[in-house]
Amino acid sequence: MSIVHAHTVLIVAAILFVLGLAGVLTRKNIIFMLLSIEIMLNAAGLAFVAAGSRWQQPDGQVMYLFILAMAAAEVSVALALVLQIQHQHKTLDVEELKELKD
Repeated sequence: MSIVHAHTVLIVAAILFVLGLAGVLTRKNIIFMLLSIEIMLNAAGLAFVAAGSRWQQPDGQVMYLFILAMAAAEVSVALALVLQIQHQHKTLDVEELKELKD
């Protein structure tokens, strides 16, 4: 059985967070942006679990449960908004929605 060190897990969490941030900044579709935000939240949760494991405390796992609950609430509200935007404007492209504002 191999032991994975906390700094290795934190590096993976940082890579996931950067990938999620890149997805939010580069994508134009709202659904892909929401998926990128979910990746960022999961990366933060992974970092909490790794830190809790490092110090043998359950605090990281408790924080991860809070992150999961917040992510579930965020997804339900965001998908309702996305469906409403799609119904009203017939597009999910952020650039086209910006043009509608003018």
